[in-house]
This record gives sequence, structure tokens and C-alpha cells, in this order.
Amino acid sequence: MKRTYRLLAAFTLFSLSMQISFSQQGPLGIFETHSDVGNPAKAGSAAYDTQAQEYTLNGSGINMWAVKDQFQFAWRKIKGDFIISATVRFIGKGTDPHRKIGIIARDNLNTDSRYADACVHGDGLTSLQFRQADGAQTEQIVMSSYHPIHIELQRTGNTFTFSAATTGENYKTVSKEIALNDEVYAGLFICSHNDTVMEKAVFSNVRIIIPVSKDFRPYRDYIGSHVEVMDVFTGHRKILHSAPNSLQAPNWSTDGKQLIYNSEGLLYTYNLQNSAINKLNTGFANQNNNDHVLSFDGKQLAISHHVGEKRISTLFTLPVTGSDKPVQITSPDSGHSYLHSWSTDGKKLIFTGQRNNQYDIWSVDIATRKETQLTNTPTLDDSPEMSPDGKWIYFNSVRTGTMKLWRMKPDGSGQEQVTFDEYNDWFPHFSPDGKWIVFLSYPKEIDPADHPWYKKVYIKLMPASGGIPRIIAYVYGGQGTINVPSWSPDSKKIAFVSNTQLK
Repeated sequence: MKRTYRLLAAFTLFSLSMQISFSQQGPLGIFETHSDVGNPAKAGSAAYDTQAQEYTLNGSGINMWAVKDQFQFAWRKIKGDFIISATVRFIGKGTDPHRKIGIIARDNLNTDSRYADACVHGDGLTSLQFRQADGAQTEQIVMSSYHPIHIELQRTGNTFTFSAATTGENYKTVSKEIALNDEVYAGLFICSHNDTVMEKAVFSNVRIIIPVSKDFRPYRDYIGSHVEVMDVFTGHRKILHSAPNSLQAPNWSTDGKQLIYNSEGLLYTYNLQNSAINKLNTGFANQNNNDHVLSFDGKQLAISHHVGEKRISTLFTLPVTGSDKPVQITSPDSGHSYLHSWSTDGKKLIFTGQRNNQYDIWSVDIATRKETQLTNTPTLDDSPEMSPDGKWIYFNSVRTGTMKLWRMKPDGSGQEQVTFDEYNDWFPHFSPDGKWIVFLSYPKEIDPADHPWYKKVYIKLMPASGGIPRIIAYVYGGQGTINVPSWSPDSKKIAFVSNTQLK
């Protein structure tokens, strides 16, 4: 249950000069350039829409198969391990059913180069294609995903993994050992499979992720961050701000004008109208973790600040505009208190408390400081949030052996499980209209009592009235991604953090 946040002296929040091309947007976004491979009869093109953050590729080419390839390629050079993901769609009905779009990594720009790709065909065929030697025959591993729109190509050493999904479903994956150069040309491609025809495709939600190294040390090492917003119902994502250090857990203000996130023990505001970033005054509270929550009326902010040499997480309140003197609510003598919710009437804070040698859900009366225990299990209960109608507190619990979502009445009675699959679910957050819940899902191999940094995770959406959750985002993140309520006031978007090495 580690949540200690240590200062990183190596970076400051505004060290934008440290950011390089994975976060900067050039004429072709995060790619260096584009070119045709194999000299197709019709020259291709590539363009980047800075507002929509989408790439449009037009391309011809006889094929990407056999011993030579012809296609349009938006690329950059990447060394070592990476993950490239995108949401893809053809424009128009097309001419040849074997037209192709996807993500590719190859040794060079020669037509017969070694390569591996994540390929989606016009007729729905989905396969990991590869050429194991220059000039060799192309081979493929066919996937069971039909007409996917979310695709990902991951390199780990010489293992290339293609993951694909239609909207709402889990990734399906195939892998193959392919010996490519340490530095490859990697990016997006389109091939018409007919050199007399131009085909067109749009790639959105494109991310190049450089994951943590094998010697990564949690809570000591950190990588870069993207603050993103996503339309929950269309799936479109947009990066608002990037930094080479750790940014975490954005709230969305109730007036819709700003986000509030934490970094290196401090809180910052991001102005959604002009992109201005300012430090939020929290006075002496300068060792804040990623548990910060706005009251339902949007006027107050509660924070978890580490107190004393033992760095005990302690709850404080202050106006949302900031204060030199936050008001202390819990005592560090009682143990760690990790904030997660206000009550709808603004009179109580609901938190995960370390009491009696275990972590349970507690509430504290702000006026009297009286604490009330709401759950009592030897396993971890965490991340409580009150529903907007005040009738329920949702939380996650590992009491069944897998971390799942639960709910209970505000007095702790009527505890019942809400999600039931094999994934480990964390951080249930209600939309302001009370109709939806988003939450984070870790794969089953993750320790169910942990929510670690820098993993491939899903963001899921489910009706508050009950129903089967569906995946709305495929993210590299975890701890710090969506720890706090982050819905927009109109209940249409969420804010979250994704991660990558930004050198």
C-alpha cells in the first residue's frame, strides 16, 4: 500500500526544453517525416491535424507481401523497446479487399527490408506480418480479431506483439520472435494493393510509448507524463500537456474551466481555455500525494499531505482557489489517511484509513473530527467514492482474492460486489449526472493488492444502474492515471494521465 511521493530534484514541471520529439508536435506530429517505400506508381502523402491530433495517410502500392513492399509510410527512428498504438479507419469503400493499414517497424526503407507489422486488411483480415531476412518471403500470423479499430505493435527485445480490438473488447494478441536492428524505422502505413489506386485512412489516438527499463524502481524512478482528455462516448483522446516528469491524477473543476493535478508534492491548475499552468497555493502542504478531491459544489478541495518524519498521509481541506493555511482534519497519530471522496452534503470526508493494522474505508466528520469505520476486513479495501445522489459509496476490495468493485450504503451496511471478471479493478468514479462509472482495470497477473506504475491498463465504463463494463481506452499508466474523480461537468469527458519516457 505504498503511496509515498518523493521529490525529483532532476526535473522541474516547466522544463519544456527537456521534452523532445515524442511530446513535441512538428509538421507531422510525433513522426519525423513520411515517404513512399518501393516507389509506387502513385505518390502517397501524409498530413497531421493539430487540432484533432489525427494523421491522414494517402497511399498506393502493389502490395506488402512476398519479397518486396510498396506503401506510404509516416515514420520515425526508435531504438530499443517501444509500444505504438492507434485507432484506425479506412476512408471510403476501397477498391481491393486486400488494401492494408497499420503499424510497422522495419530495418530500413528498402523495398525488401526485414520488418514486423500490425496489419488490418480491407476485408477484415488481421495479422502480424513479418519478413525475417532481407529479400525473404513475407509470413504472417492471423489473429481472431475481425475488423478491429484499436491496434498496437509492441517490441520487447526481439519479440514483436500485435494486439487488436474492436470497440469495447479486450485486446487479442499474437507474438513472434523477429531479429530486427536495435534502431528501426517505425510508424504508420497504408497500401492500396493496387498501384493504379490511391487509398485513404485516418489514424487517431496515436501514441508512441517508451516503457520503463527492467531496472525501474517504483516510487524512486519516474518517467514522462501526458495529461489527456477523452470523449467517453466517441473514444477520441487528446493530449493537452506533456512533461518529462511525473504528473498525476487530474480533477476536472465543476465550472469546467480547469484541471487540477499533482506533481512532485505540489498541486497545479491547467486552464482549459488558454493552456496556462499555475501552481495552486497549498501553503505548508507541499508533500501532497495524488489523492485530492473537490467537494460536490466545487468550492472546497481536500488533500492528502504527508506529515512529519514518518510522512504520514493526513487529510486537510482548503478553498479550491488555494490557501496559505489548509485545515487539518485527521490526525497522523491515527495512521495513514488517503482521501478519495467528499459526502454530497460537504460535511464528511471518505477515505482509506490505516487503522488497527489494516486498511479499511472510513469517514470523518469535518466539524467534529469524529471518525467512523465503514468496512472491517483483514484484506485491502480502498478508493471509496460517494454517488452523486448520496445513496451509495463505491469502493474496490480484494476480499475475494481479486480486486473488484463493491458498493455499500453510506453507513457501511449492504456491502455487495459490483464487478466480477478476472481483472483487478480500481478507482470507481461517477459521472456528475450519476449515470456512469469509469474505473481502471489491471490484468490478472498484477498483484491484486497493488496498483503499480507504468503498466498496460484498461479504462472501463459501466452504467451506474448495473451492466457489463466495456473498455473505452487502452493506456500505458496505472498509478497516477485516474486516482481521483475526473469527469467533465457535462458528463461527456474524462481527464487522465498516460505515461512514456520523455527524454
